[in-house]
Amino acid sequence: MNLQKLRQEWLSNVRGDLLAGIVVALALIPEAIAFSIIAGLDPKVGLYASFCIAVVISITGGRPGMISAATGAMALLMVTLVKEHGLQYLLAATLLTGVLQILAGALRLGNLMRFVSRSVVTGFVNALAILIFLAQLPELTNVTWVVYAMVAAGLAIIYLFPYLTKAVPSPLICIVVLTGISMALKLDVRTVGDMGQLPDSLPVFLLPDVPLTLETLKIIFPYAATLTVVGLLESMMTASIVDELTDTSSNKSRECAGQGIANIASGFLGGMAGCAMIGQSVINVKSGGRGRLSSMAAGVFLLFMVLVLGPWVKQIPMAALVAVMIMVAIGTFNWGSVRNLTKHPKSSSFVMLATVVVVVSTHDLAKGVFVGVLLSGIFFANKVGRFMAVESAAHDEGRLRRYKVTGQVFFASSEAFIASFDFKEVIERVRIDVSRAHFWDITAISALDSVVLKFRREGVAVEVLGLNQASATLVDKFAIHDKPGAAERVIGH
Repeated sequence: MNLQKLRQEWLSNVRGDLLAGIVVALALIPEAIAFSIIAGLDPKVGLYASFCIAVVISITGGRPGMISAATGAMALLMVTLVKEHGLQYLLAATLLTGVLQILAGALRLGNLMRFVSRSVVTGFVNALAILIFLAQLPELTNVTWVVYAMVAAGLAIIYLFPYLTKAVPSPLICIVVLTGISMALKLDVRTVGDMGQLPDSLPVFLLPDVPLTLETLKIIFPYAATLTVVGLLESMMTASIVDELTDTSSNKSRECAGQGIANIASGFLGGMAGCAMIGQSVINVKSGGRGRLSSMAAGVFLLFMVLVLGPWVKQIPMAALVAVMIMVAIGTFNWGSVRNLTKHPKSSSFVMLATVVVVVSTHDLAKGVFVGVLLSGIFFANKVGRFMAVESAAHDEGRLRRYKVTGQVFFASSEAFIASFDFKEVIERVRIDVSRAHFWDITAISALDSVVLKFRREGVAVEVLGLNQASATLVDKFAIHDKPGAAERVIGH
């Protein structure tokens, strides 16, 4: 990497990155604690992980300005492992997750993102915005009017303060002002300190205390594999969203490997596995963070605030952070997608809505994206399959029938291809011109076999013309109509 690129990624936006890093660090603390509790772990496991991953990914990641840390999606996958085998096995699984993610980066699996359609990404984003908002509801139920007043005041500060000045991120002003009011008036509201005990020492390097046996690998591998897939999927989706927000590009394969290195570092420092966070990444971008320094600052400030400013951090009212996260949910949701439901093709709208429904109902981002990609593939295959057409004309005083095939012949259009031929017509010869067609798979080759052999069984001579090179290669390898004895083969219906 040349010096100019290093300067661009690290020093082109120092003030904005540092201020955004502070905002992100403040938002990370209660979430890291909450995710630790979800996984059945001590709060310091999530806090150490968030510090370590945010710092390491700033150096190794492929997407400047993106925030990675401990996440809820990953925490949910750890519950059973922690419950049945304990923290040490989780640390071992975290290390293996990192190794698998590095391998994914080496294999350039990040390039698979090009198969994720725009509709799936939109559905993913909308579902995440809904989940972020729903995650705030526990802080807004069975509470006094004071909490609602503070959340409303926080949102007012977040949206109105930029009209006065954009020199300081409004979410940071929201947190500082509401914390000051809460402490000055000694309000009886839930604070960060109520979430759990903050650590009071630096993380230390340690090796997981597990036996290095095949049995251990059998225990941790299924969890590590699942963590790898979910972590990379969420990271790749987040990278695509930040790409769009900042109108820049990122290196997805480097991001895969970077996430792996960060998780290995987290495992050695007593942290849980993590991945990119859409909510915090949006906070970072909205607060002015653009470069790698913002992620580095978020991690460093997180540890500094926990260890040095712990007594003050504990006083931050959860209402202030709820206001920030509601802002994130509103900013993350693609409101244009609602207006476009009737304008866009029905298939695209259906894919988007299906992705939203599955993610929100299962709280599993991977399942939602899988369903969205599967539906996109089905709709695409169906659409392309309709572009295949077969025209015919009689020649040589009715003794020759010439068929001209146009379009794509594959599993979705093979039945229509076969149905386009009249096998009962009394004729001597058939000429099938496929110069404007392409045969994609063995189903298409099987369909061509079926057509040729059916004509031959009726005593009609068949000639296939115009196969392009790729189609001809498939025919040579898999077709049977041009092999000896083909005419005697039984044709399946």
